[in-house]
Amino acid sequence: MPDVSERVRALHARMTLEEKLAQIVGYWLDQNGLVAPMQGEMAAAQDAKGSLADVTRHGIGHYTRVYGTRPVEPAERAAWLWNEQRRLKRETRLGIPALVHEECLTGLATWKAATFPTPLAWGASFDPELVEEVGAAIGDSMKQLGIHQGLAPVLDVIRDPRWGRVDECIAEDPYLVGTVGTAYVRGLQESGVHATLKHFLGYSSSRAGRNHAPVHAGPREIADVFLPPFEMAILDGGARSVMNSYTEIDGVPVAADPGLLTGTLREKLGFDGVVVADYFAVAFLEVMHAVAADRGEAAALALEAGIDIELPTGDAYLQPLADRIRSGEFDAAYVDRAVLRALAQKEELGLLDADAFEDEPPAEVDLDSPRHRELARRLAEESVVLLSNDGVLPLGSRTTPVSTVAVIGPNADRAEALQGCYSFANHVLAGHPGLPLGFEIPTVLEALPTAFADAGLPLPEFVHAEGCTVEGDDESGFAAAVDAATGADLAVVVVGDQAGLFGRGTVGEGNDSESLELPGAQRRLVDAVIATGTPVVMVLLTGRPYAIDWALNGDAAPSAVLQAFFPGEGGGPAIADILTGRVNPSGRLPVSMPRSAGAQPYSYLHPILGGPSDVTATDSTPVLPFGFGLTYTSFAYSDFEVDADASTDGAFAATLTVTNTGSVRGTDTVQLYGHDVTATVTRPVAQLLGYTRVDLEAGESVRVTFDVPATRLAFSDRRMVRVVEPGDVEVWAATHAAASTGLRGDEVTGGAIVNEKQADVRHIAGTATRRAIVTLTGDVHEVTAADRRTVGVLLSERAEEMVDAV
Repeated sequence: MPDVSERVRALHARMTLEEKLAQIVGYWLDQNGLVAPMQGEMAAAQDAKGSLADVTRHGIGHYTRVYGTRPVEPAERAAWLWNEQRRLKRETRLGIPALVHEECLTGLATWKAATFPTPLAWGASFDPELVEEVGAAIGDSMKQLGIHQGLAPVLDVIRDPRWGRVDECIAEDPYLVGTVGTAYVRGLQESGVHATLKHFLGYSSSRAGRNHAPVHAGPREIADVFLPPFEMAILDGGARSVMNSYTEIDGVPVAADPGLLTGTLREKLGFDGVVVADYFAVAFLEVMHAVAADRGEAAALALEAGIDIELPTGDAYLQPLADRIRSGEFDAAYVDRAVLRALAQKEELGLLDADAFEDEPPAEVDLDSPRHRELARRLAEESVVLLSNDGVLPLGSRTTPVSTVAVIGPNADRAEALQGCYSFANHVLAGHPGLPLGFEIPTVLEALPTAFADAGLPLPEFVHAEGCTVEGDDESGFAAAVDAATGADLAVVVVGDQAGLFGRGTVGEGNDSESLELPGAQRRLVDAVIATGTPVVMVLLTGRPYAIDWALNGDAAPSAVLQAFFPGEGGGPAIADILTGRVNPSGRLPVSMPRSAGAQPYSYLHPILGGPSDVTATDSTPVLPFGFGLTYTSFAYSDFEVDADASTDGAFAATLTVTNTGSVRGTDTVQLYGHDVTATVTRPVAQLLGYTRVDLEAGESVRVTFDVPATRLAFSDRRMVRVVEPGDVEVWAATHAAASTGLRGDEVTGGAIVNEKQADVRHIAGTATRRAIVTLTGDVHEVTAADRRTVGVLLSERAEEMVDAV
């Protein structure tokens, strides 16, 4: 049984079975619309016939999305919630308030709340410190409204961009996911709101990128790719809650797998918080996985596995489970275990204190304060990635100012196009047409005039044409777009996605794709505008990377391409400021830009035979690699030094000088990579070891030192024990994962096989140091939770202290 306080143990001892079960379920007050899978089918199971007092007569564990299911005035809803919590304290026998949870992936998902960049943009920023600030701001808003738990962050590692939920993820690299995700956890929990890590485990590896599809990852991939971000967020971030994955792994649904939810999560990682079910995941054991004959058996399987709280409602953990216990078919000790954890969480959150909700609710609520807007804009600015530029940008450097700018495309003047799937606008408000968003979110078109003025540039005439919609093949708007471009000095074409759920949109939960081409007629629109001869800047507002080789290479490519992953309410101004040059782009790709849908799944973390070679006629090499991003300046690396050796249970230093060799201030994201030359299992050809953002004035240099624990080279050996093996490791610094090449594809077989159809080797511009050798010495080191996981960074020229988590 969990180790809990005497207060919790005494409270538990007083509880009837019905009161216990009530504490381990949620109740969805305003269940309507479509914000969860099979929500309509599952809604019938919730007891909505009686009054709320009757429904909660035995108490209640969670109130599900009090603010986030329909548009409500925040202050009015807060007043209702305070009164309701006081009623629960006064009218139920035990007087325990409800724990309130909400979605908070791109900000608090409620009406009139700030919308921040989607998590894929967090990854593109490579800035965990800023993400921590954002998490704290979100947490402060939630705390003010009486919310206790946030269902974020998503720590799934991207494996296939066809999967619709890619925009909810941070990156394809586990270390980047772990460091950035842990920063968000720290920020949210600093405010007194519990973070929920999801989706444990392996969810993003579903077959063919299909939502909820089976996962066939081996135990080593699970342990070495999908688990580390959760390990970091729990051990380094202190995360207090975890949500299960919907998927099955090798035939066993995660929601019914005690090996994962108890053995790995609790016994191996030492997690002592609460595991909540993803919405309806317990019932899905019966209706989707068919491993349970009824809801009672589904409840038994989930509780035995380690799911403490059934969300969003008590579909299985109430009457079906009670019947099973009373018939003697199920051990009530599993219920006691879950209840003790639930009560301990409420105690930690102050819900068992006598003064809980005895203060007054907020009379005025500002969920989009100047602080929110400033943070949203900064993160948007840092996350936009410049993919190509023939010199057309920045516009502020032109000798002849532009007099007319055509702003074209389906995403040029739509606020929804700036927001991710879990924004309130696209998650809920789409079902309430006519209601305003309730906060300021300038579109790219709306932001451009202000950007020109702020940059001190002459104000051009802006001509707008939609051209086409995000989806569909209607080209009737092409003529107006071509006319607008023909008469302009520059065309800014804004294309991409519409986020939504379950077929409502082009990306998001349930919006998986068989193709990685731009949706609808958008590519044809871009081609038509380029054909006018007017210089074109293509801006991508998307939730996944698309196969856009055509836009990056060849004579008919746009003059410049910007990638923005749903940059939120500050995204329009951020993009506009990057176009003028007031902001120097600093984002880096957190996921490879795919060659094609047929080349998926792909990860830069592949062994030798995962890349191009003479043994195959296909080439999975991405169009642009992980970590890639251009700026308006240039950087040089020099004087690279590494320790010659280090013990397998120790650390080594890698140091280089970074110099801004351009003419303007800029930010470089220095990435340290490694390659285990020989190991007992195959290892990636390149692996991100650490990273840091460095701001430098033109001509300025800084000495950067990475303090790398040997555990960054750890992996699961043939015994499935995580180890660091002795031997040589190549180490180098680079601006992206492909900037330093190791073994070429045509060298893999040593000439034994020659493939006549092998693809040409592409060399992508980038800066890299030489590859240096660090020899790890000593015995094989078996890694424990006590070992350091993060890389320290020292900027010696600025006398900054060593910092962790990068």
